[in-house]
Amino acid sequence: MTDYFELFNITKEQLILLMEEALSSGGEYADIFCEYSTQEVLALRDGEVNAIRNDIDFGAGIRVIRNGRTGYAYSESTDIRHLQAAARAAARIAESPAGDRKNIPFTPLKLANYYSLTHSSADVDVFSKKGYLKEIHTRLSEADSRIVQIIGQSSSSLSKIMFFNSLGEFYCDERPLSSVAFTAVFSRGGVTDNYTSSKSFRMGNEMFTPTLADEIVNEILEAIPTVLEAVRPQGGEMMVVMGAGGSGILLHEAIGHAFEADFNRKGISIFSDKMGKKICSESISIADDATIPANRGSLNVDDEGVPGQKTMLIKEGVLTSYLHDRISAKHYKVAPTGNGRRESFRFEPLPRMRATYMENGSATSEDIISGVRKGIYVDKFRNGQVKIGAGDFTFFVKSGRMIENGRLTRPIKDINIIGNGPRALADILEVASDGKMEDGTWTCGKGQQCPVSCGMPTVLVKSLTVGGNN
Repeated sequence: MTDYFELFNITKEQLILLMEEALSSGGEYADIFCEYSTQEVLALRDGEVNAIRNDIDFGAGIRVIRNGRTGYAYSESTDIRHLQAAARAAARIAESPAGDRKNIPFTPLKLANYYSLTHSSADVDVFSKKGYLKEIHTRLSEADSRIVQIIGQSSSSLSKIMFFNSLGEFYCDERPLSSVAFTAVFSRGGVTDNYTSSKSFRMGNEMFTPTLADEIVNEILEAIPTVLEAVRPQGGEMMVVMGAGGSGILLHEAIGHAFEADFNRKGISIFSDKMGKKICSESISIADDATIPANRGSLNVDDEGVPGQKTMLIKEGVLTSYLHDRISAKHYKVAPTGNGRRESFRFEPLPRMRATYMENGSATSEDIISGVRKGIYVDKFRNGQVKIGAGDFTFFVKSGRMIENGRLTRPIKDINIIGNGPRALADILEVASDGKMEDGTWTCGKGQQCPVSCGMPTVLVKSLTVGGNN
């Protein structure tokens, strides 16, 4: 704790003074979020690591809330004079008649630790990382002559956070995040395509292991023949089997955002009037979880002082909770769920997902597939678009296969999956017991960027629109 006070050049007494200043115009609640972040990025292209970037970000944001109105200001300096100016600015934005001076306590929070950090950025030199990226490049280029270009990147960041609010809650948190991604461009017989493998965890440089390199190399090499052989199938309404893991991105985008409490509080989400109601099969339970060790979406504590926790959104088909920050929790008269997140000290927190996944059912993936006479199986997606209000979505499928008479047959590509999130949720007929998380470099955008993850078991959806050949 002492190291953090020195890092941000601030004292406990000054934090209390800032809270008093922030509340001086009648604010009900205030907090300060101090952040020191470092990031090292290495980029490989043309067989060489030819770009290295080191970034440092430093500053603090102060938020004041009064009657649901938020004032927010930040400073790229933690000099007490600059922070007092930010506190006064935030107080003016949320201004109301001045309230009584409050006696603010100072209570350090006791937090669980869901991060793995045995090696910081300083423990592994840049030459070791260069060698790691070049080894993956060499293995890929020597393994398959159809590969014509390889692009790789590694990233290691460490954020040191100090937080204090007008409730007296105080915490310090050190958040690691590392990732590695490789894209291979390959060509055969005039057909050119690409495949990307990425991995990301709340870890330090201990993430960069030979085992992880094997996973990336093997995933890309196994994908090449399938992608090159894939065709665009006939389109139309059909059964869709969504494979375990990667299909979780559809769960995140088409359904998860609609559970974020700000959309529901404002009446935007299609689920705004569905709390406590059955919205899908009893075989479906969906969680948003900050407690998975080393997971990209995990948090010891969120960005407004609420400890990391697992939140059940749907329990046996019934909508049981939204994803709350402090503002929405007060509106709904419930406890916050630890989903108040921000991109950096320059942003105020919003309700955001963490690791969102569907829990296991009782079926097997083999039985699900064998029961489909005609349909498609999909397991990887490139991107998509979602309308939060209506729940309508469109996703571009990265890889999949046709299902014909209960068997996986021809590989497919270049198709869209079109549907409605709540309807697709209600149309899930079977849920397998093979759930897994997708550990890619998923980043969620909502006016600001946050690292997330997602996952699900294999599921059967009764009907979705497949955009393919007419």
